[in-house]
Amino acid sequence: MKDFPKDFPKDFPKADTWYKHRVSYGETDAMGVLYYAEYLHIFERARGQFLRERGLSYNTVEERGILLPVREAWCRYRVPARYDDLLLVHCGIAEWRRASMFIIYEFWTEDRGKLTAQGYTEHPTVNREGRPVAVPDWFKELCDKIV
Repeated sequence: MKDFPKDFPKDFPKADTWYKHRVSYGETDAMGVLYYAEYLHIFERARGQFLRERGLSYNTVEERGILLPVREAWCRYRVPARYDDLLLVHCGIAEWRRASMFIIYEFWTEDRGKLTAQGYTEHPTVNREGRPVAVPDWFKELCDKIV
C-alpha cells in the first residue's frame, strides 16, 4: 500500500477473519504486558486461520509452489494487552499487487470496544527458488472469498 502506515485503510476488507487469542503468561514481559514481538506471531496465526477458513492451509499453498515470505511488518501499539486478556484479531487482505499482497490486522478487546493495536505485513509471492511470481488467479480468488 502506498505510504503505509499513514494510509492505513479506513474500511476493513470484506474478505476477513476474526482470530481469537488468549494472552498466555509466557507471552508477557517483565511489566506484565504482551511482549511487542509476540504481535508478529499472532499476525501469523491470524493469517493461517484466514486461509483455513477458505479451505486451504498455508502448507497446501506451499505444496502448490507458492511461498509468502514476510517482506515488511509494521505494528502500532495503542493499549497494552495483559496476561489472560482475550484479543480478537481482525485480519484481511487490504491490497493486491502483481506479485505481492498487504495483509492488515486490528487487535480488539474481547467486547470489541477498544482497538489495542493495528499492523500490516507485506508478502511477495515467490516460487521455491525464491523468485517473484505473479499472484496466481486461484490464490487470489480463494483469498477474496467471503466466508
